[in-house]
Amino acid sequence: MFFSFAVRNLKRHWIRSALSIIGIVIGVVAIASLGIMGNSINLLVANVITDVGDTIVITPHTAIGGTFAGDPRTAVDAAIPVREVEEIRRAANPHRTIPVLQGADEVEFGRGESGYTQIIGLASDDIPILLDLADGQYPRQNQPGALVGTYLAAEYDVAPGSRLTIGNESIRVAGVLAERGFAADINPDYAIVVPDGWYESHFGARDTYPMVIVRVGDAEEIDAVKEAIDSRINRREDIVDILDSRDMLRQYEEIYQQITVFLVGIGGISLIVAAVNILNVMYISVTERIREIGVMRSIGALRREVLRMFLYEAVILGLIGSIIGGVLSTAFGYLISLAAVEVFTAGTTFGENITVFDLSAVGYIVFGMAFGIGTSIAAGFYPAWNASQLAPVDAMRQK
Repeated sequence: MFFSFAVRNLKRHWIRSALSIIGIVIGVVAIASLGIMGNSINLLVANVITDVGDTIVITPHTAIGGTFAGDPRTAVDAAIPVREVEEIRRAANPHRTIPVLQGADEVEFGRGESGYTQIIGLASDDIPILLDLADGQYPRQNQPGALVGTYLAAEYDVAPGSRLTIGNESIRVAGVLAERGFAADINPDYAIVVPDGWYESHFGARDTYPMVIVRVGDAEEIDAVKEAIDSRINRREDIVDILDSRDMLRQYEEIYQQITVFLVGIGGISLIVAAVNILNVMYISVTERIREIGVMRSIGALRREVLRMFLYEAVILGLIGSIIGGVLSTAFGYLISLAAVEVFTAGTTFGENITVFDLSAVGYIVFGMAFGIGTSIAAGFYPAWNASQLAPVDAMRQK
């Protein structure tokens, strides 16, 4: 009886009820969709970072802490001396230690096309350990050649056997590298990789390295290797920063978790606005029906029954708005996930077979719906409680 009474009252005030429902829908969609967006970006980054768990990256320590490979903040005149590289090699033994040379020069690709390109120098026997080929072959020490990143090769139509001019020096293209993506160490997709001997003959002999990579075969040994390197190199002062792929992932996760919380908070504000509207609707409902409440109380209706009747109205508003919001959030969340994959993997193949609409995304939808229903009940409770506390005689005297 009391449930049908609440439904009839909502029909009577359908305009105000509709506005409350719209507010709840907006709040639920905002919470769920924004939460899904933050979660999607977080999952996407975790999916596209390669070689997670088997790579240690060592860079010169600078005044800026907490950097990772490729961080533009590390672009200062700092490097790791050869003697420290040898110390790293001893500490990391038997795992592979790979010193990396990095520079840039103007490259002419033929047909009059040229551009300033990153040049990476690696020892010939280290290149197959670190990088995979899509086409061609690895350069040999006695037959130097260049390996071109997959996106660079596609942009300038470079293939094995082509010739490049780096600075004023010509070099044959030995192969094209396989797509690597946002790796924790080097990102050669838009770079050219050459043997370290050719690199030093072109740029001049070097006795320092901007980066050293250690490939650890067993992920369970990463922490032990990092500790051995740290105790050997940084025993007196911080000379190098030591990170692994997991550190990079943790940094991204912390950033995107904060973004997700912020976005969900914005959605929560929308629901608070809806709650104020529901509170207003419930107060008006109680005010307009004081005499009815008096009649109901005089014929034996209990206070808890009057309380329940008005709470039913708030629950109905919350349920309708949350269900509609949940359905819309599912659609919007899926579209947001597709858009995130498209934006962050544009021009790559990393978007293939990656899904960012998972159980966490569904969790945000459920959370948004539960928050919407809970907000409605909380907003309707005080007016409902006031209505239940009215004395029958006083209520019937009201005009």
